[in-house]
Amino acid sequence: MDTIIRQRCTEYQHLRARPPVSRVALLELLEASSDASVVTALAPPGYGKTTLLAQWADRDPRPFGWLTIGPHDNDPAVLLRNLAVALDRAEPLGQEPLEALTSPAGADVDAALPRLGSALSAAPLPLVLVLDDLHVLQSWDCLQMVGRLIEYLPMGSQLVIAGREEPHLPLARLRAEGRVLEIRPHDLAMDLQEAGALLRNADLDVDPVDLGELVHRTEGWPVALQLAAARRRARTGHRAAAVSLPGDDRFLTDYVDIVVLSRLPARLVRFLTRCAVLDQMSGPLCDAVLDTTGSADLLEWLSRSNVLVIPLDRRRRWYRLHRLFRELLQSRLERDEPALASQLTRRAADWCEHNGLPEAAVDYAIAAGDAGRAVRLVAEVGLPTYTAGGLATLQRWFDWLESAGAADRYAAVPLLGAWVHVLAGHPAAAERWTEAIERWQSDRAPADALQTDGPFALLKAALCRHGVKQMRADALAALGLAPTGSELLAAAQLLVAISDLLAGDLDSADHGLAAAAQVGEELGADVALVALAERSILAMGRGDWQQAELLAERARSAAREEWLEQYVSSALLHVVLARLAIHHGDVPQARSALACAEGLRPKLTYALPHLAVQVRLELARCYLALTDVAAARTAMWEVDSLLWQRPDLGALRDQAEELRTQLGAMRKSPMGGSSLTPAEVRLLRLLGTHYSFREIGGQLYLSQHTVKSQAMSIYRKFGVSSRSEAIQYARDLGLLVQ
Repeated sequence: MDTIIRQRCTEYQHLRARPPVSRVALLELLEASSDASVVTALAPPGYGKTTLLAQWADRDPRPFGWLTIGPHDNDPAVLLRNLAVALDRAEPLGQEPLEALTSPAGADVDAALPRLGSALSAAPLPLVLVLDDLHVLQSWDCLQMVGRLIEYLPMGSQLVIAGREEPHLPLARLRAEGRVLEIRPHDLAMDLQEAGALLRNADLDVDPVDLGELVHRTEGWPVALQLAAARRRARTGHRAAAVSLPGDDRFLTDYVDIVVLSRLPARLVRFLTRCAVLDQMSGPLCDAVLDTTGSADLLEWLSRSNVLVIPLDRRRRWYRLHRLFRELLQSRLERDEPALASQLTRRAADWCEHNGLPEAAVDYAIAAGDAGRAVRLVAEVGLPTYTAGGLATLQRWFDWLESAGAADRYAAVPLLGAWVHVLAGHPAAAERWTEAIERWQSDRAPADALQTDGPFALLKAALCRHGVKQMRADALAALGLAPTGSELLAAAQLLVAISDLLAGDLDSADHGLAAAAQVGEELGADVALVALAERSILAMGRGDWQQAELLAERARSAAREEWLEQYVSSALLHVVLARLAIHHGDVPQARSALACAEGLRPKLTYALPHLAVQVRLELARCYLALTDVAAARTAMWEVDSLLWQRPDLGALRDQAEELRTQLGAMRKSPMGGSSLTPAEVRLLRLLGTHYSFREIGGQLYLSQHTVKSQAMSIYRKFGVSSRSEAIQYARDLGLLVQ
């Protein structure tokens, strides 16, 4: 076994022999820490504590004494002698003081510590004493001696403690007195720049996107980054190939086994392995899942011992495992006890469901493959999750439910699934889920199907597949079946009013929108945002700009921040704010609001045709006012495409014809960022991430070739030649944020 491990670690040792990455920010922090009597560097193995302190010693003009603690140092007399020798190597103490401290007679700690303090004070320069691997020191007497030594440090000298866990020293008092500098795992984790330097030192050329993904997965754990480089070199030796590190990588497995797990009792290893099914851990949750007691104390001890268990709150009630560590333990559990893994996950779902954590319960039910439980929970928490800004979470849930074949078995699933895909801008998926509702209703008795009639009528009204008249009929049917004071009632009122708007009955539309806004505001629903934005547009049409301002401000006050950033319903408000800013001559504010609307534009599809067309018409009006004819034309091209899909949208078709006439009378202006197609805007937002073209394709359900072709089109429109230039140009336009 030792031979195999030595062979596997050869490449890793080769990497460690290379010049270390300079931790500039941390070194500057250490160099400015002279007011702190004590510096602690406490982190799990592999975080580069010793390397950092060695770099500091090379830069700091003060002499450094260095003692790496070993098991033998748990004897106070041995520790005292070794401390004296370490200090003498840094700054000679003189023959007489050194002999007094290292002789058998000097083993009297009470007498020796003052002599050691006097020797420190007599040194011509302040010095730094480093105690590395202090976690090895378990003797209470020895720890007491180190604690007392702090009080003998002269001004300008420092004691540095490096180890895996917080020692039993008077650090709480030192914190209160402002005399301690603490360096924790998150400080030692490498950022993108440092990780890139580490890999370049290993003769590896890494794509920035791959590097970002690697740093995200490793959480900047330096040893994991080195192991990833070793893995790449061992597999192909190709310098430019992608660098990755799966949780079951043999280099990582061996390292964690030898350096982390081998030092723990078997019961703790078993505890950690079984806890790996949990995204987050608390004492009660672990007790329930593992059918045990005392988990809270174990979790606190593990986190303080820096065994890659990370506290999530200051009260240390919730924790998580380091991402790679969890993947490794999950692989081990699935390999050794696959049936138990599923059982533990079901217990986690049980506990979360009965302890007010329904979203976590859904995720655990999905992980356990329990479609029945997942459906029931999603039906209960779907609407609250949406209201709280969890559209991405809902998409993930419904993607799994669809793949699990749950759409045809439970009425609530296709209804919610259709709405999720409508709001996420996935029209084909919305149609599939709508067809699933129709199949479900046709297979059920009328009494059973009645429970879905109102919500389904509302969905059909929103889809507007058969024109304005049918939209109104569906919306009225939903209104008649909606409970008083419900979100269904507010949404039905909104769609009835919008059908009046599309039919040209502006007075009825305004009254209906006012009623929908009132109910929506009372419920805290985004229906209010759309209704108020629509009323603001009507006020602009009447020339009542003051009323338009008041309504827009009311809409903004009613909206949650996550709605404004993520939800298509807020796109209409953004274009309203842009029109108001243009009216006041505030072009920068107008462009800022337009950028927000543009970010949501790809989600506005024919699945929600009235809103998709109306937002683009308002965008075209704004761009015409700003003389950006190219952007206005792009918006109108998209309107034409939407009207081909949904031709009967009443007054919106007439408005589109008027805007085409205005465009025809204007000369074409230079192409800008607004000339991107919806597909290109959707891609642009992902270009600004660390994902590769292949990974972006997976998210957009496109081939890598299609993604690359769209990216090339963006480059041409922006007049740039690379991804980084396109990202910077998009940020300059306000289409992307840092």
